Amino acid sequence: MRFAKILLGAALLVSPAAAQTGGTVIPTTTISLGTATPRGGFPLYGNAFAELMNAADPQIIIAPRNTKGSNENIPLLEKGELDLALVAGEPAYEAFAGIGRAKVALKILTAIYSNPGMFVVRADSPYTTLRDLVGQPVAFGARGSGLPILARYVLDGLGLKQDEDFKAVYLDRVGDGPAMVADGRVAALWGAGIGWPGFAAVASSASGARFIAPSADEIARIRAKHAFLKPLTVPAGSYPKQTEPIASLGSWSFILTREDLPDDVAYRLAKTLHGNEATFCKKLAQACETTAANTVAAAPRPELIHPGVMKYFREIGVVK
Repeated sequence: MRFAKILLGAALLVSPAAAQTGGTVIPTTTISLGTATPRGGFPLYGNAFAELMNAADPQIIIAPRNTKGSNENIPLLEKGELDLALVAGEPAYEAFAGIGRAKVALKILTAIYSNPGMFVVRADSPYTTLRDLVGQPVAFGARGSGLPILARYVLDGLGLKQDEDFKAVYLDRVGDGPAMVADGRVAALWGAGIGWPGFAAVASSASGARFIAPSADEIARIRAKHAFLKPLTVPAGSYPKQTEPIASLGSWSFILTREDLPDDVAYRLAKTLHGNEATFCKKLAQACETTAANTVAAAPRPELIHPGVMKYFREIGVVK
């Protein structure tokens, strides 16, 4: 037990409870996974990820943990208090680039899904464009999550300031947003992604939903200033009564690893995950984007992908 702890690091523990296979005791390794506040997209994904991985490889136990989101997950990884964590694209971009802080030495385990950013309002509201929301109370997500950072870049590209041009509301729990839209405390809720729980809740409500994304001209203006944001599409049917695709822009979220996660552990995680991509897709719609090919395409630089993951990617021919 002591040897295993030293070998795999303080946060990666070999459990005294072990898997049983035909009477043989097989040691299990517990890996902590930071997600975000309850009822948000990260816990939904993180819990499904853990269920998939734990079923596919009983020797490694993924243990999800609610956190305040991306901005807490990054320092927890740096301190070795988490082994893995979900991090939104914009906080990851800033951390890798050293914007507002020292560059991180964390690594990418996988890209999880794309995050087209947009607003949702009640279907019976008078708001139809992004400019209509200027001056209105808008919930931009949980303060520690990546959602407000994505919104800041999108709005900055249009010459708007999140905390000055809107009555910005930041949530203690991202799951509180839909009720605030429903009862009129906020005019809109900002979010991102396909199958995002906040959007699904508003779209499923009695009032229904209208989605507001930047127009084609606005997307061009935003990308002229923030080129790391990519054009992305929310396919029709991603939310109840959404009959048309929605063009927007955003980035990819990742599962990041602590800097010293052993190569053999990262390799095994990647092999288990990408060997079960089809099963994961059936389990969770958002997970259909969690592929080896998307990870290679979404990583800002190839060297940011964990060496153990890259070893597996070379074996399957995703990279040379």
